[in-house]
Amino acid sequence: MTFETILYEEDGPIGAITMNRPDDGNMFTPQMCHEIRDCIEAIRNETRTRVVVLTGAGDRFFCIGGRKEGREKTRLYAGVLPTLEMYDAIDRLQKPVIASVNGFAVGGGNVLQMVCDLTIAKKSATFRQVGPMMGSFDAGYGTWYLEDLVGKKRAKDIWYRNPKMSADEALALGLINKVVPDDQLKEETRKFALEVAERGSFALASIKAAFNARHGGVGGLARMAHDLLLRGYLDSEESHELSRAFSEKRKPDPSTFGR
Repeated sequence: MTFETILYEEDGPIGAITMNRPDDGNMFTPQMCHEIRDCIEAIRNETRTRVVVLTGAGDRFFCIGGRKEGREKTRLYAGVLPTLEMYDAIDRLQKPVIASVNGFAVGGGNVLQMVCDLTIAKKSATFRQVGPMMGSFDAGYGTWYLEDLVGKKRAKDIWYRNPKMSADEALALGLINKVVPDDQLKEETRKFALEVAERGSFALASIKAAFNARHGGVGGLARMAHDLLLRGYLDSEESHELSRAFSEKRKPDPSTFGR
């Protein structure tokens, strides 16, 4: 896959997406959000990779959020913001997504790492929400996911006061999973990803769907049931026997149930 604002490569079972706008803080643009979304959708439909790593180019910025651009100037409903499509694609992907935070994760960049299933960060990384300081906010993913991670009082403090948090502080709060020395981030991220990739892909997909079902409502529950149906039940002897019995207009053999 070839893109203009991101890089994609595969390393065995790992699919690695790199936001490639380091001169602009790896800041979101509509094109970048759409490319990340499209890349994830392509990964969703192949079986080569078992886990995805998302990181930023360079050694200063993971991502510092995005600008208010790329939307038609109208009060009429003109579709969803590109960031939401990107977050939703990460949620819907049946494979675990690991954020490898290589610098500043600010604003939408911090929300992005929160939406990922796991986060590993280098020790010098910085995390911050700045929306209310600059006339913006995220009242969806950025609040719900943050509250789940750190609790309501701490989440409100992060959004109301906008403090800077070091990687160690973020780890202590439960905002991220692991902190490693700066010069070991790439190596430790790979180890982290390979450890996840060794687990059962069907089990991981089911667990991820279960975690996301509460936020996704009926859509999340439907995705979980749909994925379990396609990847498990339809291949069972019970399903095959019921299908054959229906086609042959006979009663099914109950001895096949549960197989």
